[in-house]
Amino acid sequence: MKDVQQEMQQLTEQLLYHARRYYNEDAPEISDFEYDKLQCRLRELEAQYPQFARPDSPTQRVIGAVLEGFEEVRHPYPMESLQDVFSFEEIRDFDRRMKERFPQVEYTVELKIDGLSVCLEYEKGRFVLGATRGDGHVGENVTENIKTIFDVPMTVDTDHEHLWIRGEVYMPNKVFDRLNAQREAAGEQLFANPRNAAAGSLRQLDSSICAQRKLSMFCFNVQNARQLGFKTHSESLEYLKKLGCKVVEPYIVTSDVEAIFDFIRTMGDRREELPCGIDGIVIKVNDLAQREALGSTTKVPRWAVAYKYPPEEKPAKLLDIVIQVGRTGVLTPNALFEPVRLAGTSVSRATLHNLDFIRQRDIRVGDTIIVRKAGDIIPEVLGVDHSRRPEGAAVFHMPETCPVCGAAVVQEEGEAAFRCTGAECPAQLLRSITHFASRDAMDIEGLGPALVQSLVEEKLVSSPADLYALRLPDVAMLERMGEKSAQNLLSAIEKSKENPLARLLFAFGIRQVGQKAAQTLAKQFGTLDNLLAAPREALTQVFDIGEITADNLYQWLHSEQSQHLIARLREAGVNMTQPDEQESRRLEGLTFVLTGTLSRYTRAEASEKIVRNGGKVSGSVSKKTSYVLAGEDAGSKLTKAQALGIPILDEDGLDAMLAE
Repeated sequence: MKDVQQEMQQLTEQLLYHARRYYNEDAPEISDFEYDKLQCRLRELEAQYPQFARPDSPTQRVIGAVLEGFEEVRHPYPMESLQDVFSFEEIRDFDRRMKERFPQVEYTVELKIDGLSVCLEYEKGRFVLGATRGDGHVGENVTENIKTIFDVPMTVDTDHEHLWIRGEVYMPNKVFDRLNAQREAAGEQLFANPRNAAAGSLRQLDSSICAQRKLSMFCFNVQNARQLGFKTHSESLEYLKKLGCKVVEPYIVTSDVEAIFDFIRTMGDRREELPCGIDGIVIKVNDLAQREALGSTTKVPRWAVAYKYPPEEKPAKLLDIVIQVGRTGVLTPNALFEPVRLAGTSVSRATLHNLDFIRQRDIRVGDTIIVRKAGDIIPEVLGVDHSRRPEGAAVFHMPETCPVCGAAVVQEEGEAAFRCTGAECPAQLLRSITHFASRDAMDIEGLGPALVQSLVEEKLVSSPADLYALRLPDVAMLERMGEKSAQNLLSAIEKSKENPLARLLFAFGIRQVGQKAAQTLAKQFGTLDNLLAAPREALTQVFDIGEITADNLYQWLHSEQSQHLIARLREAGVNMTQPDEQESRRLEGLTFVLTGTLSRYTRAEASEKIVRNGGKVSGSVSKKTSYVLAGEDAGSKLTKAQALGIPILDEDGLDAMLAE
């Protein structure tokens, strides 16, 4: 029973998280299909073990929230969700239940548009309010944005005092493709799918932005149909058409479950022809009096279900495998294939992750690969139809040199990733310069990621060495800069030339050469020239420098790009020596491990202080550890030290030892 309760808790938390991502943040991480499967499992468990069901369970209510900046709107008629089904057998069960109550029951069968549900209010034929569904009872007032949608008539010819219409706002596929092309050209983040784009557009506080997105809307329900005298749902749909509202078509009215299956199959085959995305088919009891008799649960009506299509999977011819070099230097193979349409978007590229992924599936250029969108968002390659492989398709090999800068590519033991070793690789430029200027490296005050981005975009820097050649007029012209700010930055850059060798070594960003290793190496060799002249074997003999770190360091120091960078920094006047800063031998023979967040020092500063007083700093706790210096939020290192009985110090304790 404990396992069941735990599973229900986990499912509830998962669903609440993904619901927030979908409804409130317009940034879904999983597909509707996957979400609905999780919800079905939770519903099954809650039916068996109601004592474990949480009051905030997503099976009991529509998830949503009013975003800050929008006025709340309370719906006069609840905007219910629908019960999802995933098989024809479940539809047969639904049909059986309906016919037990009403043997001559008739259904309307409609497309389920993948968009954002809204409610429109007309007063004496004039549009007065538009609201999102929210939690089904309270939504967001998006009237001004709704007015920008040309499918929504601002006036309708009706004798009714009040008319409430429910519909689905969506972004047509052609509009979505054009919008993403514009965003890509502008260097902006792309929308994941049309539904995400429509939701984000409708919830803009500036209605002019919404107008530019050219949204559309289908109407699918008269919320107060019974009060207006309608007897069937299909009758109300015909009424909406007469008013000039665009309704979801095609739809059928039938009592034959086989006709429902035929409609599902037909529309599934025609999904690519439709102007917008659909994620299923809705089956509703047509007679409104019968609906009233059937009623609803706390969340869904008993008189309707939504059949959800499984995620689309399509074959595509693999045209090429190209390598993308990331900001950290990792080489990622990407599949380029003939364009296919998935989840409302045209897709022609997907990551292949790494060489292991390619080898496990035996993927080769020319193959027919099977592609889908993970969570209807991210394109992914599922596998290969090996029966359609062309003759002579070659096994793929990772390049030995970086396709961006030509530096050597390495794969460390135990890692799937291949990495570029180039010190001046353009693909890693933003990261390398940001790290070079960071507080624990060269400590160039004021040179944060945003300013680095501006310098790179304006082509003022293409290497860390270019920082020392910046001129005042060039920096002052940058956005959010001025002459005073520019002068402060250049002064900070000039000051950084005086930093000791340890900071420079760390600033280089050599793999596995962190602050502690940089301190140790600088103290051991004294100058960068001595380090350059040292054989690899000498590096492995340095305290706390292992073979992998020694290999990374030796290879980096002797690569062509690194030699060029070092030469330019030397020419700029950057210090390449480690001054003898020995203050005392008070901590000689003692090994310290640092953990947590310190209040008066950074960990790099505390490490320097320990080393300058004769101590050693290690990265891991062992029986040889003399003391652990612990700050706030100390983790497993503190726990291990306590278990081993190793003395724990705070900053006051360290200062007291140094003052003795």
